[in-house]
Amino acid sequence: MDTPERLIQSTRELLWERGYTGTSPKAILQRSGVGQGSMYHHFSGKPDLALAAIRRTAEEMRAKAEEQFSEPGTALERITAYLRRERDVLRGCPIGRLTQDPDIVASPALRQPVDETFGRLRQRLAEVLTEGRQRGEIASALDPASTAATIVAVLQGGYVLARAADSTEPFDQAVDGILVLLAQGAR
Repeated sequence: MDTPERLIQSTRELLWERGYTGTSPKAILQRSGVGQGSMYHHFSGKPDLALAAIRRTAEEMRAKAEEQFSEPGTALERITAYLRRERDVLRGCPIGRLTQDPDIVASPALRQPVDETFGRLRQRLAEVLTEGRQRGEIASALDPASTAATIVAVLQGGYVLARAADSTEPFDQAVDGILVLLAQGAR
């Protein structure tokens, strides 16, 4: 792994563990094993490096979701695959956790890939639901956009509940609950 990659990967891990505020340049350098001069050679500072790390995490999160959304099957099967895929639930969502960090929220640049990721996720879910409606798999009364927003909210809330309980059970219950509601809207 080259120096910029080690810095980005270390920053990604630290952001997920500690958030932006809790991730110091010193911690990044220690985790990556890179010298301070190298860090500032490749990145102008912590915000620039954090932005690269957040963008990378966001890209990977969107790509993983797209794998399930692009698979063959009914809309409900594809959404189920997305919701039930393997996740590190107790660590929380690496993008969702950033929304709780005041420095991320206060920075339009750092917030942009977070907002874009959730927007794209809602959009893709709405597209899958729309396909399901068009194929007669989902009742026409089910609004794809609001249902997509609900799915994302339930998933993110499931992470929060799981972390608060130090158990994956609340997350699993949230996923089970939204899938039951979606199944009721299926034909």
